[in-house]
Amino acid sequence: MTTTVVALSADYWSQLGRGVSAIVLYAIVGLVLMVLGFYAIDWSTPGPLRTMLREGKPNSAVVTASGMVSMALIVVLAIYASSGKLAEGLIYTLVFGLVGIAAQVISVRLVELVTGIDIGTVLAEERFTPEVLVVAAAHLALGLVVAVAIL
Repeated sequence: MTTTVVALSADYWSQLGRGVSAIVLYAIVGLVLMVLGFYAIDWSTPGPLRTMLREGKPNSAVVTASGMVSMALIVVLAIYASSGKLAEGLIYTLVFGLVGIAAQVISVRLVELVTGIDIGTVLAEERFTPEVLVVAAAHLALGLVVAVAIL
């Protein structure tokens, strides 16, 4: 008769604790960057974005969502680039996230200027307008560019 012994490795609990700590810390940094990203979008667009979201303006929701997804791409790639080094990864994520927010705000405003999109009017519309897709695409495209540049 064979006896099977199930045992945890000696460092199991410390590895588990490190993993849980990494999740919590990255979640906090990611959340801070997402909130800062929202405020950067709000600050750089005409009208109170939060109010337009509460009022159910569809274009404001599209722009906000694309900005949040873009920021998440940057955060994910910064975490991936850290190669499992927690302190370095947190610093990478914070720095690259802040640079990404600044680059995103500047670039999206330039896209709006070049294309002639009046973002204030677009965001305030009661109905979906196709111009918002250009702004959303600019957010996502820049998020991808910044994210891949991290690698």
